[in-house]
Amino acid sequence: MLRPQDRYISNLTKDTYAIILAGGRGSRLKELTEWRAKPAVYFGGKFRIIDFPLSNCINSGVRRVGIATQYKSHSLIRHVNRAWGHFKRELGESVEILPASQRHSDEWYTGTADAVFQNIDIISHDLPKYVMILSGDHVYRMDYGAMLAKHVESGADMTVCCIEIPVAEAAGRFGVMTVDEDSRVTRFVEKPEQPDEIPGMPGMTLASMGNYIFNTEFLTEQLKVDSQREESGRDFGNDIIPSIIKDHKVQAFPFRDPEAGRQSYWRDVGTLDSFWEANIDLVSPEPELDLYDENWPIWTYQEQYAPAKFVFNDDDGRRGMAVDSTVAGGCIISGHRFENHCYSPRSLCGSTA
Repeated sequence: MLRPQDRYISNLTKDTYAIILAGGRGSRLKELTEWRAKPAVYFGGKFRIIDFPLSNCINSGVRRVGIATQYKSHSLIRHVNRAWGHFKRELGESVEILPASQRHSDEWYTGTADAVFQNIDIISHDLPKYVMILSGDHVYRMDYGAMLAKHVESGADMTVCCIEIPVAEAAGRFGVMTVDEDSRVTRFVEKPEQPDEIPGMPGMTLASMGNYIFNTEFLTEQLKVDSQREESGRDFGNDIIPSIIKDHKVQAFPFRDPEAGRQSYWRDVGTLDSFWEANIDLVSPEPELDLYDENWPIWTYQEQYAPAKFVFNDDDGRRGMAVDSTVAGGCIISGHRFENHCYSPRSLCGSTA
């Protein structure tokens, strides 16, 4: 039987429309994004990066989702159609592609806020009470229902999801904020070179994850106002948030494990080093990012490959082994003992002759 709190959150998620911003170039990933957008890059052998925010939405009960695409979007669109194209609008469900289509101007998406503004009529058509704006290129598992509940209970106009990270890691990469004792945001600076430290936590700063919740009417109003500002860069971090924190209630929501009380796993895989580290995180015996949790599965499209195979047991010199590794379908491992590897589908490793 559903508890009253469960039913309350369920009603909130049904009243929410999520838009995933998936149009970034991802140039820091070099060759990995030469032919595809960053959210379409493979991760963990069998997934795409965008599968994580999409799975979080579906598992949280948020089943009206739009994906704003722009650069090199073919691979992303093909994947979304294959993996996420089975939802029924008749049942109040949809995962739709929202390509840059110059609906409100002669420009393509010029910033994160503009990407939402150019689709505001599509969003409003669904009559949601709340709009959740998500980054499409981070790896994490999160129940958005808790954030929605806190947003409504706090009476906020906007809520920003945040994490505590080292100052050196945040400098020039993340929006950072200052909050009061009630977690109300009092200052927000996008990608500062010298982020403010959290009081009492030397060397740490409070960084935005790029995930926001807005009351729909408030969001629409602010996007219209921003569209009239000639000096605006049409960006949430640079323009929208700094302009509203003085006269409106912007709340911070810390991303924490509700059971352990510690900060939950979250990775921005926007550089080659961070992308490699996040993949290698998966091969540890007890990884922080648990992909084996049946209560919170990460959904994706899976091609039909043969099972992974380890061959030549009759010859010690050619015996194929992989330890502390993940091995996807269709792989053949032989001729060597491999450690700390993350194999994608149909990888041929070692000698198979």
